[in-house]
Order: sequence, then C-alpha cells, then structure tokens
Amino acid sequence: MSDMSKALEDIHSSDSLGEKAAIFRSGKANTSGFTSPALIPLRAPFLTPHAPHSRTTTLHKGDRRSGEGDDTLASPVPNPFPELFNSTVSSLVSECLLPWTKSSSTQVIKVYNEDNTSRAVEVPSDITARDICQLFVLKNHCIDDHSWTLFEQLAHLGIERTIEDHESVMEVQSAWGMDSDSRLCFRKNYAKYEFFKKPLDFFPEHMVSISSETNGIMNHSQLIQTFLNSSTCPEIHGYLHAKEQGRKSWKKFYFVLRRSGLYFSNKGTSKEPRHLQFMAEFSDSDVYTLLSDRKLHGAPTDYGFCVKPNKSNSPRDLKLLCADDEQTRTCWVTAIRLFKYGMQLYQNFLQPHQKQKSSPMRSISENSLVAMDFSGQTSRVIENPSEALSVAVEEGLSWRRKSCHRLSSHGSPSTSQGPMASIALHLAQPWFHSKLSREETHRLISQQGLVDGVFLLRDSQSNPKTFVLSLCHMQRIKHFQIVPVEDEGELFYSLDEGHTRFGDLLQLVEFYQLNRGVLPCKLRHHCARITL
Repeated sequence: MSDMSKALEDIHSSDSLGEKAAIFRSGKANTSGFTSPALIPLRAPFLTPHAPHSRTTTLHKGDRRSGEGDDTLASPVPNPFPELFNSTVSSLVSECLLPWTKSSSTQVIKVYNEDNTSRAVEVPSDITARDICQLFVLKNHCIDDHSWTLFEQLAHLGIERTIEDHESVMEVQSAWGMDSDSRLCFRKNYAKYEFFKKPLDFFPEHMVSISSETNGIMNHSQLIQTFLNSSTCPEIHGYLHAKEQGRKSWKKFYFVLRRSGLYFSNKGTSKEPRHLQFMAEFSDSDVYTLLSDRKLHGAPTDYGFCVKPNKSNSPRDLKLLCADDEQTRTCWVTAIRLFKYGMQLYQNFLQPHQKQKSSPMRSISENSLVAMDFSGQTSRVIENPSEALSVAVEEGLSWRRKSCHRLSSHGSPSTSQGPMASIALHLAQPWFHSKLSREETHRLISQQGLVDGVFLLRDSQSNPKTFVLSLCHMQRIKHFQIVPVEDEGELFYSLDEGHTRFGDLLQLVEFYQLNRGVLPCKLRHHCARITL
C-alpha cells in the first residue's frame, strides 16, 4: 500500500485540484474517454412536413430474417445548403437530429437539476455516472472541480444516494419500477471524496476499532489503507435507532459494521457472536439517505439512512436506521460505501487528478511567470511572495473601484455610488442566493456536502437591510449576519461589528476566502445552482 500512501501525500500537498474543461465536440472522444453523446430535444420541430427546404422521410424496420434489425432510413436527409456543409458534417447533423434512427446501443435519459428543471440526453448504453457529469459540465460551461455528482432519487420511497462514478447509469435505471417516481439528479457534492483528504474528520475515534499493531496511533493514510485493504479488519460501532419490521415504532440498538455486513447486539454493547444478529450485507444492496425522515418514515431525528436491496422497490424491504447527529450518520454511510466498493472508490477519487498530471493545464510553465512592479521609472521583479500578494490585492481593489464608478454613473441617477455598485456586483455572483429561507439554506448546503467551508450569502429575512453568510463547519451550518456600516456618507459591510469593513460583498467574500478572521474556517466552496 506504499504507492497509495504516496499518492495520498501528493494529493494533500496540492493546493489546486481544479482541471480545465476540454472543448466539447459532438461525436468525438472527450476527456473521459467515451464517445460524446449529443444533447438533443426529444422532437425536432424544424423537420416537420411544413418546414421549408425539407422533405418528409419514411422510417421502416430492417428485414429481421436477413439479420438486419436496426432502424434504417428509406431516403437520406436532404442537404438544403450543400455549399455550407460537406458530407461528413451533413451525416453528423443527421445523426443528431434523428436519434430514433440509431441502433439500440443508445438510449434517451432525463436528468433533473435542483430547481426541478430537466434535460433529455441521448447516451450510449454503457455510459457511466462520471461520463454524464462530464457531459453536463461541458455543456453548461461549469468549472470542473470534480465535485459534480449524479444522484439516484426514489421519491416514492423518500430516499436518495450518490451514484458512484464508475457505475453504469443504465443498470441503475433498470432496477426502477415502471410506475415509480424515480429520477436522476445532477448537482454538486463536495463531500463525495472528502474522506480521502480528511478521514479523521469522518471517522471519529470512538466509533472505529481496528485490529492492527498501531498502538492506538492512526494517521489519515493508515486509516484509509485499513479500510481499502481486504486483509485488515476495521469495525464501526455505536448506537443507532432502527425501525422494527412491520411496525411504526423505532428502537435503539448497539450496531456493529464489518466487512461481512451490518449487525446489532441483542444484549447491550456485547460483540460476542451469540449476541450479534445479522441485519444486512452490501454486495446486492446500497445505502441511501432519507429525504423525509420524520414526515414519511416517522424517524426520531433528521439523520436517517437505510439499506435497500438492489432488486426491490418495496418499502417493506428497506432496513431503516437513524443516527443522533450528522457526523454519526456520515460515518456509517461513508464506511458502508468503502466496504462495498473498496479500492474502486479510491481509483474513482484518483482518476481526475491523474488525468490532470498527464495533461498539464498550461503550455507555459508556471515557474516562468513572475510578479512585476511597473510603478517606478524602471520595472523590477517582485521576489517577496508577501509583497506580490499585496500588490495583486491592491490591483484588484483598484479595478473594482473603477468598475463601481462606471456602474454607478451609467446604471442609476443615485449619487451614492457605494450601495448601487455593491448591489450590481454581488447579484451576479454564484454564491449569492437572494431571498432564500433558513430551511432552504440548510437543505441546499446539506445536499452539496457538509464539509468545512461550504457557504452561501443570502438576504436576511428578519432585517431586510442586512445579509446573512451561511457557513458549514464541523458538519454543522452556522449563520453570520453581515451588517451595513455607514461612515462619512459611504456604506461598508462588516461581520465583526465594523472592525473589518468592506466596500461590497465581493470584497468580503474574497477576504474570508483567504483569511479566517472571525469565522470558524475559511470560505472554501460556494453553493451554486445551474439550470440544465
């Protein structure tokens, strides 16, 4: 496992895990190594009989007796502009506009977003969840920070789970019932692989037992190696609420999670084999989180999860469990994922970073770029990193002041340029969510991953003149009021009662992305919504 330890150290030492998105061209191989599907409407209205420069085509099935079972065209699609399209492009356009003429190796699926918008996409039958995410990242011009995730949501059961990057999307859909309200959802999940970076935050010491000669000392790489190595025997243990089969009541038991499955003790905290009762194993099951813990399942807390057999969609087959807090639930769910997929999960985590190393983002080495000072009569190289950072910040503030002046002079007759400029700046930022309630804020941040530094800004519901910074720390969501401070006719914003002031919300966010200040942690990941 020494190679894996070295890989973990390389990843932890890297400051940037971003990857530049490649240009997407329909019909050509993209960065994930599969043939790129085309986003298409379910119907092409411009191919109707009334459309100009077109002709109605007749589709018929091939002669199955001769072994040709694919759909074929009776006549080719006419090319109304032969001087603009060559034959290769024309055939490509025909393929995109007439998806129903393709063979059965492709299928049309629908993917939903957080705002309930959806988009139909035709994909190969062997496409994986990572491929789907890559496709939507490129089509929506998103920054690929490796946190985009595909979820399986089963509304009739009130549960959802992360579809692992290597899983076949068609296999997931094949397990759905014909009348079930199931869907695929595309959104960010910063916590998907965070346990590989900070495993000690995900596995509290009092919940983990490891049969190894570590003398009670376990660093992050050793802990992950223990879970991924099939020859070692890690164990997760603790109390959980379990719903009794066929009843509405919940009862608290002491549970033990091992590679062989999930067990509960019928005698206190005893782990003796005669006291452990088998509950579930994971080769043919998946772990889901509950969407409506109290309302739909009558759970005692809001931190429910369940184990569902792959071939069953009946509520009676769900093994419903409930933790007392978010950290405990996260520990159980993460451990089950590791036990089920093992090294495959680690390879999913490494894949984008390995691709980044093999395909450098820039053709010019970053070592050849230096900071320059042009303020004097002669230019000079800035060798001090602190000085280079301060110069960069000052240039950014100077640019913002000029932008604010332009916005206030052209956008409004108001003579107070501070408020108008700040409004124009923060409304366009992806981390600002305007009129978002506290409940919706908790749901959005929880959906996108309860890791340190996930944040968003919103309007205050109690005070319409102020804003609220909602931030996740230690798997808990905290809210900080941003108070406007007026000084000599200028408006500033502050989180610490005016001790640290900022001319607009953009300055405030950028400052706390670099400095923790009065916050429990720096701002790392902003919650963003996109429309498919």
